[in-house]
Amino acid sequence: MTNDSGDTAAIEIANLVKDFRIGMRGVKLRAVDNLSLRIPAGTIYGLLGPNGSGKSTTLKILLGLLSATAGKCTVFGHEAGSIGARTLTGYLPEAPYFYRHLSGRELVRFYARMSAVPAAELEGRITDALALTGMTEAAPRRVGTYSKGMLQRIGLAQAIVHDPRLVILDEPTAGVDPLGAADIGEILLAMRQRGKTVVLCSHQLGQVEELCDRVAILDKGHLVLEGAVDDVLARRELQVLTTAGLTDAALREVSAVLARHSATLLSVGHPRMTLEKLFVEKVQKIS
Repeated sequence: MTNDSGDTAAIEIANLVKDFRIGMRGVKLRAVDNLSLRIPAGTIYGLLGPNGSGKSTTLKILLGLLSATAGKCTVFGHEAGSIGARTLTGYLPEAPYFYRHLSGRELVRFYARMSAVPAAELEGRITDALALTGMTEAAPRRVGTYSKGMLQRIGLAQAIVHDPRLVILDEPTAGVDPLGAADIGEILLAMRQRGKTVVLCSHQLGQVEELCDRVAILDKGHLVLEGAVDDVLARRELQVLTTAGLTDAALREVSAVLARHSATLLSVGHPRMTLEKLFVEKVQKIS
């Protein structure tokens, strides 16, 4: 399956408002305030923000678990919460609860049948979902014996077993060690390669930076930033020059050239990797 065109919208959110009534007096709390977003199909999209920013409320409205106070949400043109939208969507919540007495394969089969996967396609879909999430070998084991990382991966398998076009993930790497988080990241990239749209809600900003094509940042129900990751992270007022074998004399010459053009050499440093990358590389080499 190839990626959908970037011109196609997986999700359209227009002027979304969600109010909650709290307390004995029914005081209105606005969790989402006039939010408008367009999420292109075939992308990994990061939905970010501090706790209480409206991320989870927005996801629940998209999933049909909450109704909007005002505004409109669609999933591939279907109204959020409709049968059409739900059929096209897979979901992994932040803290899923799975039946511990079932094996991994039985669990995925249970959710496949709940999602009305045709009987003729059932076993093939289960096998494919387990393979994509790296759970084939562990599938005969009971879910109660799984580690946190394995629970998240079997959760991903149940989210995609009905072959949805949209996959919504709420903190998929929470509590997972760096190696497990790296594995989950590879699974998300494989999903995008298959043409799926992944909406990722996470506080793991390093992983979001590496995986996501676009991000949106919410704060107090408002959209404060949205765009392609490379664009929103670029500091266009600064330039970085990376060289090899630069002598002190050559450095003085470079500084002089920059000065003639009214530019200042602020610093000279070495490229660095993230701590997460360093950890993954070192542990993999040892093991």
